[in-house]
Amino acid sequence: MNNEIHFDFEAFLAIATVVTGLMWIVGKFIYKKKAEGSFGGSILGFGISFFPIFLFVLLIRTFVFEPFRIPSGSMMPTLLTGDFIWVNKFAYGLKAPVFHGTLIDLGQPERGDVVVFRGAKDQSIDYIKRVIGLPGDEIHYDVRKKLVYVNGEPMAQQSLAPYEGFDNDGQWLRKEQLGNVMHDILTYRNRGHNFNYTRVKVPEGKYFVMGDNRDNSTDSRVWGFVPERNLVGKAVFVWMHWRPADFLDGLKRIGNKII
Repeated sequence: MNNEIHFDFEAFLAIATVVTGLMWIVGKFIYKKKAEGSFGGSILGFGISFFPIFLFVLLIRTFVFEPFRIPSGSMMPTLLTGDFIWVNKFAYGLKAPVFHGTLIDLGQPERGDVVVFRGAKDQSIDYIKRVIGLPGDEIHYDVRKKLVYVNGEPMAQQSLAPYEGFDNDGQWLRKEQLGNVMHDILTYRNRGHNFNYTRVKVPEGKYFVMGDNRDNSTDSRVWGFVPERNLVGKAVFVWMHWRPADFLDGLKRIGNKII
């Protein structure tokens, strides 16, 4: 079995901020009689110089903005490989860095939201999927009909046409209604996943999520529910697209609202 090591940038920022902050305190208060800039190229001088930078980046990344790049096609056609997205980190409350507890509750995910969240097994890995089931919901996915049932009610779908966009692999384009959200999904007409469940009830404090590329997405149908504390934020729009093979077409995606 291959083991991957993932660099936890958020933890690094938090540690760097604390360490340089202690250096700043020592330099500014314990050695406050020294002339400004007299620490030169010392380690203490490094801490004094870089503490404001680390603190600023930590606050922005934790509470305001964090760039995310879409690495796979599991959310096609809504999001494509190479999309860079803006995530509203205020949408589901202000979270503490590293420990991720909710500091201020500002709202909860709604059915149909596209959310970024941390993996249950590895908190340093982020995922993006669409919220299908809220706490207390009973969810069933009919693999043959490609149809989602929420509390026994089928979520309306409209079959459109063969998919002709990026990374076309013979999928079929459909529209799906989830609550107030009408969005596009992709399916294969004659095949689908063998999932680990028939019907599940979503526990309190957790969410059931799925990719829009329904037959090419590993999601709650395979690894279970997303805890509320793992939520990072709500995906809002595409702010950049980078894929050299489709550069000009990718530019047209900039500014696209994520629905």
